[in-house]
Amino acid sequence: MKTPSPVAVLGAGSWGTALAVLLARNGVPTTLWGRSAQSVVDMATARANTRYLPEIPFPDALQVTGVIEACVRDAAIVLVAVPSHAFRELVDTIAPWVAPDAGIAWATKGFDPGSGRFLHELVAERLPRHPGAVVTGPSFAREVAQGLPTALTVHSADPEFAQRLATLLHAPNFRAYTGTDMLGAELGGAMKNVLAVATGVADGMQLGLNARAGLITRGMNEILRLGTALGARAETLMGLAGLGDLVLTCTGDLSRNRRLGIALGRGVPLPQAVAEIGQVVESIVTVDEVVRLARRHGIELPIAEQVQRVLHEEITPVEGLQILMAREQKPEYPEEICVVR
Repeated sequence: MKTPSPVAVLGAGSWGTALAVLLARNGVPTTLWGRSAQSVVDMATARANTRYLPEIPFPDALQVTGVIEACVRDAAIVLVAVPSHAFRELVDTIAPWVAPDAGIAWATKGFDPGSGRFLHELVAERLPRHPGAVVTGPSFAREVAQGLPTALTVHSADPEFAQRLATLLHAPNFRAYTGTDMLGAELGGAMKNVLAVATGVADGMQLGLNARAGLITRGMNEILRLGTALGARAETLMGLAGLGDLVLTCTGDLSRNRRLGIALGRGVPLPQAVAEIGQVVESIVTVDEVVRLARRHGIELPIAEQVQRVLHEEITPVEGLQILMAREQKPEYPEEICVVR
């Protein structure tokens, strides 16, 4: 049997580590790059990521490095797993070293901060001759690393590249589907983090399961409303990349964004809540881009807008809830978002 082509995973946080472990368990020669030289030394010595996933041993096929140039040059596929605020800088850094026939994939969820651009737009601009793919869906890093059943989706404008990457990821307890709607896949993965803050706030305030279900459902409405305006496919938003990821992030306590909302709902100040989580909380950056994008297209997103005001500390969670509950009665779905593309 032919040995799979090597993969470089850039970003040694919990998600990057989990994906690298998954690939290596599948027999894929995998190199995990970390920005911190000391963290790389620690991982190489312990054969585990002692900070994020200390109980998960590294497979033999997984190597770690702090030398990004060699890591990228030798890879047939480069899989980026860094926070959205670091994405553009990293892509610019690696652009000169990516092999001519290599593909670029990313498991980052969010937008380019400041510009609000989708990440696939940045990749297409900076690495135009390379196929790109987004890896997304309902997945907590710890559960993937533990080998618990998971389903993700790989979207690319190049179906052959999507299938190639999905084949490398696919495993007995890990299903990897494919699609071609990169915009829809990225939108679902970004917006669910914002909506998870809202459901977390409600749970932190002990508002009950009815409130949680209502927020998830109306949050899905907001994803569909903005997605329809942008040209995303309804089936993408109602699939793993949208609804699946939304449900997981809004209900699972491994979600940093949900945990942030729970803390805020309990009255913990924002800086303290973020410090206690100890990792990047994507919603804090993403919410501004979501609201800006919606306003550019004349779309009203009541939940996202109140989350933004809470995260900017303009209003309290209680005031945000009161604003949502005071909205006028209306049909559940306007006709224009009932059209399935």
